[in-house]
Amino acid sequence: MDVSFTTDGTAYQFHPARAFAGGDAAPVIVLIHGLGLTMGTWDDHIEELSLDHRVLRYDLAGHGKSTAPHRTPDLTLYSDQLASLLDALAIAQCAVVGFSLGGMINRRFAMDYPDRVSALAILNSPHERGDEAQALVEQRARDTHKGGPGATLDATIERWFTPSFIAENVATIARVRGWVLANDTDIYTACRMVLATGVIELIRPSPPIAHPSIVITCANDTGSTPSMTEAIAAEIAGARAVIIPQLQHMGLMEKPALFTTPILAFLAEVRK
Repeated sequence: MDVSFTTDGTAYQFHPARAFAGGDAAPVIVLIHGLGLTMGTWDDHIEELSLDHRVLRYDLAGHGKSTAPHRTPDLTLYSDQLASLLDALAIAQCAVVGFSLGGMINRRFAMDYPDRVSALAILNSPHERGDEAQALVEQRARDTHKGGPGATLDATIERWFTPSFIAENVATIARVRGWVLANDTDIYTACRMVLATGVIELIRPSPPIAHPSIVITCANDTGSTPSMTEAIAAEIAGARAVIIPQLQHMGLMEKPALFTTPILAFLAEVRK
């Protein structure tokens, strides 16, 4: 499928529901990728998700083929980007699936535009870290500008993927590396700071997020830990926490079915 663009420069793909009898009446799932990545993160999820849903994926401002953000990035900028995209496509309401930084953006979007969200899936997303860990994450974000996106990429890849996947999927790892290295240093640094500091505005929000939610991470994700996932779920009434064994931060690329299956089951329950 070709990439389309909104008038304000957001690159997106809108996949039709392939097996839904109502065609354009099919419910919409929106997919939001993580820091330094692109909508290609979701390639292996589209076939399953688009059976009975229309699926919208897009590049965050300053990532992939989308234009640079018009001001210093924060969660509100990315929440507003999604609202503008939905306006452009005349989508009134959707389920929003966010990975990592995307799982912060979809929470911010639910707070800013509650009537436009039918459900949330929050994947491998960080939350309250504690004062010492928070200060360390913020300092690492500030240090990013010195070396650019590639400065610690080898260590990042090892943190994101299991050793066996890295060894056996050379082309995929090269593709992910290419996404990260293509980022502008200034924008990447600013967005890494959003990832570092944005959690503060998401902790115990008032009013609380009240949408049906599923919160998923992997057992060996060191930046978006199982305890963080459980904490996010505990702050959203009725939310379900799911911990996928063995995998690391980018488990959704290693074993996509372990994510699409619980998400689709959750959305089916929400619609009942």
